[in-house]
Amino acid sequence: MAGYRIRRTDRRERRTVHASSGEEPTASPSWTVGDIIIHRIDEVPLPPATGPWLLPGATKDVVARQDWLRPDFADPEGVLRIDSHSFALSAGGLRVLVDTGIGNGKTRANPAWHNLRTDYLERLATAGFPPDSVDLVVLTHLHTDHVGWNTRKQHGAWVPTFPNARHVISRTEREFWAGHDMDEPRRQMFRDSVDPLEDAGLLDLVDVPAEGADIAPGLRLIPTPGHTPGHIAVRISSHGESGLITGDCIHHPVQLADPAIGSCVDIDPAESEATRRALLGSLADTHTLVLGTHFPPPTAGRVIRHENTYRLSPVPAVRRVLPR
Repeated sequence: MAGYRIRRTDRRERRTVHASSGEEPTASPSWTVGDIIIHRIDEVPLPPATGPWLLPGATKDVVARQDWLRPDFADPEGVLRIDSHSFALSAGGLRVLVDTGIGNGKTRANPAWHNLRTDYLERLATAGFPPDSVDLVVLTHLHTDHVGWNTRKQHGAWVPTFPNARHVISRTEREFWAGHDMDEPRRQMFRDSVDPLEDAGLLDLVDVPAEGADIAPGLRLIPTPGHTPGHIAVRISSHGESGLITGDCIHHPVQLADPAIGSCVDIDPAESEATRRALLGSLADTHTLVLGTHFPPPTAGRVIRHENTYRLSPVPAVRRVLPR
């Protein structure tokens, strides 16, 4: 089995979380897989127009037929709720972040992503993951809303936000974009959020075969192509329990109800649908916890079969009070 390993470094002195008031700091919403705690690091809810643009097949009539989507995953009018967030966890002594959202102060063609000012880094630190404590960043793919916090502006230049972390991406993904005729907005994204990692020597390309590639104890990259050629999901395993972070092979629970619903930005729509159907078939009626990278709260659940398709049975998050 293919594997990838990074050396764990001792940064305990950098991992102290300080409360800004007399109250105990409260961690982000979280779930457990065995002894691995997975935190959702919220960035921003995306505007209502996102759903009809991103998943045009998820019309109000389609959503209306799925009562289980409301009120959490769709509003009463059938408009999808979609979020941007990351997942942070510790595995094998490594502090890991999966995807880095949109980022602050970035020039973006999408008005919902342009020049954001969020408290994402404060949320990350409050969950116990200050930026210099992160050992490993997994990028499921190289789209703008998954790489933005790779960098932050410092003295007028874009510099790595997580300077002590290795950043891993599928080799297939990076090589695809290297040979792709990118438009200017995508070139801008590479200039401010990908190139600085490469310039700093922090980006690692990982071969991800069909059986997956282990990157840390309990973490395996799984190829889930279609949305992009090198898209990966992240399998989590601990003490006989399992979880899966989707990235964008599944954008929203409505795609469980109808796996044929694809994204307007899928590079290969047919492959994306085939990947989604195979993945859902493998997850259905198991105890695997599915964590959606764009699923709004409750964000996580288990895939169950329903008639000829699937539903998500939500698993609520818990909030833990961190020690001082």
